[in-house]
Amino acid sequence: MSRSTSRRQSESLIDVSRPLHCHIVGVGGPGMSPLAFVLHGKGHHVSGSDMRESDATRTLVDIGVSVTIGHHGSLVDGSDVVTYSTAIPLTNVELVAAHENNIPVRHRSGMLAALCATSEAIGVAGTHGKTTTSALLTHILVTNNLDPSCIIGADVPGLTVGARVGASPLFVLESDESDGTLDVLPLTHLVVTNVDVDHLDYFGTFEDVQQCFVDAVLRTTGHVVVNCDDPQSAPVLQASESRGNVTTFGCRDTAMLRVAKVEQTDVGLAIDFVEGAQHEHAVLPLLGQHNAMNCAAAIAMARHLGVSLEDCCRAVESFQGVQRRFTERGYFKDALLVDDYAHLPAEIDAVLRAARSHPLTTGRVIAVFQPNRFHRIAAMANSYADCFSTADLVVITDVYSSGTKRIAGVTGELVVDAVRKHHPDAHVVWAPQRHDIVAVVSAYVQPGDICVSMGCGDIETFPDDLMGSR
Repeated sequence: MSRSTSRRQSESLIDVSRPLHCHIVGVGGPGMSPLAFVLHGKGHHVSGSDMRESDATRTLVDIGVSVTIGHHGSLVDGSDVVTYSTAIPLTNVELVAAHENNIPVRHRSGMLAALCATSEAIGVAGTHGKTTTSALLTHILVTNNLDPSCIIGADVPGLTVGARVGASPLFVLESDESDGTLDVLPLTHLVVTNVDVDHLDYFGTFEDVQQCFVDAVLRTTGHVVVNCDDPQSAPVLQASESRGNVTTFGCRDTAMLRVAKVEQTDVGLAIDFVEGAQHEHAVLPLLGQHNAMNCAAAIAMARHLGVSLEDCCRAVESFQGVQRRFTERGYFKDALLVDDYAHLPAEIDAVLRAARSHPLTTGRVIAVFQPNRFHRIAAMANSYADCFSTADLVVITDVYSSGTKRIAGVTGELVVDAVRKHHPDAHVVWAPQRHDIVAVVSAYVQPGDICVSMGCGDIETFPDDLMGSR
């Protein structure tokens, strides 16, 4: 395979069964702050550094984590292990100091692996839906008094910095494949939500993406939950069935947990589940067919962990969602503004379909999209051609780098060109700068419309900019 995980796989596991001093570089990051929270909650002394103060760093300070703003080599003194994420360069002064002083250094994935090794670890993997499924599974387990720990890559109501420390051995972990993390986690159980094209800069080919999930299934020691509706998950399903101890979910008659019916109501998705001879009904307070599948994935794993189907269905009815997953942000000219993390074609299509079905949508659907990462758009721009078909107006802005290097000729206009080529009559506007987007949407929007701004960059502040332009 093209991905280079051999170095991480060869690293010895840090023993977290005894108290350690763990220093975290970039502790305020979305993947690092929940790691700090869990390590602290499990009795370790945690320190960390970051370039700027944030809500996350302030929260960590409040619970007793020592946070320094700015990076200094001396901060690693006395540490038992120093941890960093993919976003931190290996030239960081703290990593250099740790190496010079023979302090063990581990990528975030290595510390997650250490936590998994001392837990009944439940990994939630897949291209789409990991965050919502992880949050739903955690909510079901908490509601039914199974008291899990968790690390989820987003803000979730009821969780501090997307994390929780419970008294039971259960540990729900959103397991990312994009940087090799999934490759090194010693998981007891595994959920694979679906498989789609992404991160080809890391994997090389889509077949390597599929193989990553197949390998994860074959390494898992306990139960596996797999989507039987997704044709691109076929190799994963085949590997799961070959090893046994698997639950399939989906709408097909062959699904072991079947989504028999989904209806959009004023209060959410009304879903009928069938498991063998048992039929149960749930109302999930979310929008979109994709969330019915996320819910099924979470319930399928919770069932294996001992929660009855009836109790699962009652639990999901009190789920409060995940930030940046169809989050209603306010109104502008009596049009609803929604913010969403969607950044891949299948996610965009699902979110816009959910917007069209929203009970408050009496007018048009406006899609605002910020492409993410230059290498992704260079490789995948044409795959965005059809995902905006539900929208009446599509506004595309320039690429958010997410730390990747600029590639000559790669801009958001590649996405615009792809949509226009395949849909000549589509209303598509190229608005490279934030003020351009505000001007276009402000002039177009009317009462009853719904405007969904999407992407995993700084587009999340667009609703505030629009509302502030009155």
